[in-house]
Amino acid sequence: MDQAVERINQPSFIPEDPVQFPRRFSRQEDIEIAALLCAHIAWGNRKMICRDCNRLLELMDNQPYRFVMEEAEQPGIIAPDSNIHRTFFGRDLLYFIRGLKQVYAQYGTLENFAVKTGAVNDELPSWKMVESLNRLTADANVSYQKSVRCLPDNLKSTPLKRVNMALRWLVRNDGIVDMGVWKALKPSQLFIPLDVHVADTSRTLNLLSRKSNDRKAVLELTDALRKYDAEDPIKYDFALFGLGIEKIF
Repeated sequence: MDQAVERINQPSFIPEDPVQFPRRFSRQEDIEIAALLCAHIAWGNRKMICRDCNRLLELMDNQPYRFVMEEAEQPGIIAPDSNIHRTFFGRDLLYFIRGLKQVYAQYGTLENFAVKTGAVNDELPSWKMVESLNRLTADANVSYQKSVRCLPDNLKSTPLKRVNMALRWLVRNDGIVDMGVWKALKPSQLFIPLDVHVADTSRTLNLLSRKSNDRKAVLELTDALRKYDAEDPIKYDFALFGLGIEKIF
């Protein structure tokens, strides 16, 4: 596992992964928005994901923070029926952006939002943050139809794969791939972004016994990984994902 992490967690990982998109920016607000939105559409074929993340940032004039705060809701900028990625459309993006606009208007950064709403001190930080973000986003969209394509609200069962991946990018500071711009949350508090490759490889290695890829599976696998590195258990995401992609097992 450690050898696989060392081999896969390299600069060569970046160009084929959506982590490349938040890495384009230096301002924390831009990094956070790019991380959350690009992670949010990170499901399916990786080439398609990267293509659509690139198109999304081009739509935002490659200025995510300015776009969210000043431009997104101007008439004609985002067509509600425009396809952003697979089943995620313009109306869903607008719903999400209205929530993000309130985050930055009220809290300054997403990190500060996580601090002020208690997520960084919670046993399950990502689930707590999404719970708070869902409330704020719903309030910001009170005059609009609810989007079912934004953040999950089935928080007792969802693995929160995409949010956990965004937090990996924002919190881990390995100096190679992940950016580590957040200081209020520690790598030891993170949870594994559980995709199909990670789950299947983990079961093959007897790290995961649960058959469903749900929140309980995330907790079980993360606990197992903490036995290998309690301070940075999610570094093994590189190994589990990469070995699954490479079909080593």
